[in-house]
Amino acid sequence: MTSELHPLKPFLPAGAKLLMLGSFPPQRVRWSMEFFYPNLQNDMWRIVGTVFFGDRNHFLSADGRRFDRERIEAFCTARGLALYDTAEEVVRLKNNASDNFLQVVREVDLARLLESVPTCRALATTGQKATDIVVRLTGCEQPAVGGCTEFRFAGRLMRLYRMPSSSRAYPKPVEWKAGYYRRMFEACGML
Repeated sequence: MTSELHPLKPFLPAGAKLLMLGSFPPQRVRWSMEFFYPNLQNDMWRIVGTVFFGDRNHFLSADGRRFDRERIEAFCTARGLALYDTAEEVVRLKNNASDNFLQVVREVDLARLLESVPTCRALATTGQKATDIVVRLTGCEQPAVGGCTEFRFAGRLMRLYRMPSSSRAYPKPVEWKAGYYRRMFEACGML
């Protein structure tokens, strides 16, 4: 099995307050845009649309067939939301994006990544694999889903939020997940 390198560069807007970390993007055949959380079946941008605009479809294109990358990037830049993943190289053990079947070959250099966003004081993980990696890299305690823990890393006091997965494999309604994300965004001063 061959390994895959991460296909996207970190999205690190100036003034970022929160760095959201998933595990690794799905295969390109599942992408509706060239950006993070690109799969139309993933609910991340529906959750964010619900929280900030009261509209789960806010970030969908007019025809509903893709997410609107330009609108998402502008939103993330304006609100201070940075995005990347915890794995930079993986082997897919099965032909899907499930964390259970991703073998991480190389993890993100989290300290170096945070150097690029000096205003960031919070991390959010959006899945168990991402959470496990961040906990191992930082030595912090693992929060419960929807919870938060404080820790010191790379010369700053940080918070780690363990958010519910935006994958539909995590069978909770968008509105239920959005409640947890809303509390996190409020605590980070983004809402």
